[in-house]
Amino acid sequence: MWKGKLRTDVRIREGAGGSPCASPQPGSKGPCFLPALSLQEVSRRRQFLREHAAPFSAFLTDSFGRQHSYLRISLTEKCNLRCQYCMPEEGVPLTPKANLLTTEEILTLARLFVKEGIDKIRLTGGEPLIRPDVVDIVAQLQRLEGLRTIGVTTNGINLTRLLPQLQKAGLSAINISLDTLVPAKFEFIVRRKGFHKVMEGIHKAIELGYNPVKVNCVVMRGLNEDELLDFAALTEGLPLDVRFIEYMPFDGNKWNFKKMVSYKEMLDTIRQQWPELEKLPEEESSTAKAFKIPGFQGQISFITSMSEHFCGTCNRLRITADGNLKVCLFGNSEVSLRDHLRAGASEQELLRIIGAAVGRKKRQHAGMFSISQMKNRPMILIELFLMFHDSPLANPSISSWDPLHVQGLRPRMSFSSQMVTLWKGCRVPQALLLAQQQLGSGCFQRHYTSRADSDANSKCLSPGSWAPAAPSGPQLTSEQLTHVDSEGRAAMVDVGRKPDTERAAVASAVVLLGPVAFKLVQRNQLKKGDALVVAQLAGIQAAKVTSQLIPLCHHVALSHVQVQLELDSTRHAVRIQASCRARGPTGVEMEALTSAAVAALSLYDMCKAVSRDIVLEEIKLISKTGGQRGDFHRA
Repeated sequence: MWKGKLRTDVRIREGAGGSPCASPQPGSKGPCFLPALSLQEVSRRRQFLREHAAPFSAFLTDSFGRQHSYLRISLTEKCNLRCQYCMPEEGVPLTPKANLLTTEEILTLARLFVKEGIDKIRLTGGEPLIRPDVVDIVAQLQRLEGLRTIGVTTNGINLTRLLPQLQKAGLSAINISLDTLVPAKFEFIVRRKGFHKVMEGIHKAIELGYNPVKVNCVVMRGLNEDELLDFAALTEGLPLDVRFIEYMPFDGNKWNFKKMVSYKEMLDTIRQQWPELEKLPEEESSTAKAFKIPGFQGQISFITSMSEHFCGTCNRLRITADGNLKVCLFGNSEVSLRDHLRAGASEQELLRIIGAAVGRKKRQHAGMFSISQMKNRPMILIELFLMFHDSPLANPSISSWDPLHVQGLRPRMSFSSQMVTLWKGCRVPQALLLAQQQLGSGCFQRHYTSRADSDANSKCLSPGSWAPAAPSGPQLTSEQLTHVDSEGRAAMVDVGRKPDTERAAVASAVVLLGPVAFKLVQRNQLKKGDALVVAQLAGIQAAKVTSQLIPLCHHVALSHVQVQLELDSTRHAVRIQASCRARGPTGVEMEALTSAAVAALSLYDMCKAVSRDIVLEEIKLISKTGGQRGDFHRA
């Protein structure tokens, strides 16, 4: 039987401003604040705490000696977004309200855990900031003796409105989820609008002195791994800790190993851009591998729960919104603290139940392939994000940052030319351009570009850009098929000995929509949504997964993908042009052709309910540069 010592010692804790303060007097309504102490005084107090600290609770120590001092509490199962990696597309069955923990039950459990040695609590969800009494919960937690850090993990939608109140109540650490810097892709990933609200939330956190503000980015192949450098660049002028998270399997999120981008692959990509990247010392029990680009204000981190687990130093426990204790994120074993609470269990009985659960915690979780086959809650029913280390205490004195300017897109029906400025003074990709031009007939023409080069002026397709190009360079061809061996069997070309060179290719396609569908696309009135944006995103994603679609294609690490669409009112058509760039031993013409073709197919899919008389034509390579066979430009 587990035997533990109830912690009754009075401990010093740190107030929201960073100055140590004694616990509030009974009846007080918030944290107390004392005059700032000198570094010597702070050092002496910390030394005193180390020398006089009570033994850590046996109830929170597992059989491998891991001491659990970090508790994550889910406040709700509900969320105002529908992130693809977090919630199944069909949604989740929500627990009846009567079966969820009440505010008093949450505080009772928090009080018990803190008394036993928990000194960090993070509030999660669902989305914790949609709970009406979240500010009051933070204020009540702030009164607990020994609790040093109160954090929250949020999608940022409600953050701007609530953060000033939360900081005043005692919130000291914040993680904000953001998986893309492209507004249209944001809507695709989370199945909701709200990109500009998240931007404003990050702005507000910096403005109020949180340093660093942690930005959590789940990296998924074929979706957002091409934005790694753009996210890293944000840390140049802002106090951010951008945390790249390996895509993790949960029930209903259709995890696939091919979608996961490993830590080492992400690190290699960033090191190619910034070879001077420095590894930072790892904090005790940290889940993150931290790096810093010299001269940058912020840092980047990697959560490697799939490729390099950190089970050996795990100090986290989790309480779900319905009151179940989970000792491991990837374990499917849970024990209901809610049921024992409501049955009138005493404090000692609860501790024995908690101690038994912690004692059963395994040395490490299963491997990634085993985890993907296990039955576990969807992420939304555990927490929005679980694996992230808490931020340092906020420093309200920081006020020197330039204001962040976030401008939301106006309704697309205006077809007005506009840009979204994500962060002032940072090298951020141009996310989406809507250009307005007049055709000879007087009707509007919409242009879309996905160009993401920060040092180039993005231009939409002009009529001239579709003119046939003149041939240039040697036109070397082969009279033999390169993907067939000497016996006539299909075989992949060996490019292992070929030198790396700069490769580029441009391909095009035309979709003849007919007058009815064309008019709806032009006015953005399709019931399915904006067909041009969807086709653009489809083309970008297709280029990145070409090797998975075309059997004998090599995987190419693309450095750039651009998909442009132009409305042609004279033919009631959409012209598509896709361009790809990479440095490697093989060309990228297949990536460009796949991109153009899939963009065309997506347009067909968006418009097929209106008309089946849609024709896809002129899918062709326009130009190709690089490689031993020389350049090609279509005459």
